[in-house]
Amino acid sequence: MHMVRAIRGATTVRENTKEEIFNATTQLVVEIMKQNGLTQDDIISIIFSVTSDLDAAFPAAAVRQMGFDRTAMLCTYEMDVPGSLRKCIRVLMHVETDRRNDELKYIYLKEAVKLRPDIVQQNGRMED
Repeated sequence: MHMVRAIRGATTVRENTKEEIFNATTQLVVEIMKQNGLTQDDIISIIFSVTSDLDAAFPAAAVRQMGFDRTAMLCTYEMDVPGSLRKCIRVLMHVETDRRNDELKYIYLKEAVKLRPDIVQQNGRMED
């Protein structure tokens, strides 16, 4: 039975450039889809948030270039908490799936592995 579920993930970039933001966002979304056996039709909506030091491009624009032209997306800023991870792109993806919540894989790449080391350890570290 298909259920609506949410999948989290995050990644980082070295520089605030369109190319870095597009590459990192594309890698993150592709990895979430691959690890969770998703197709574009399974994705209902995607909310992206970025840290305040990223403003060179919208992460959603990278996903539009992947062909997601009918998927609802939103980009927003994260709270600027002292000591928090910088140059970070986070994602909250709503999907339709047969998988249970405990079967879904949340994906954290690059420096973002520091955000959820427990999940990274469960999934196994992915190559950057």
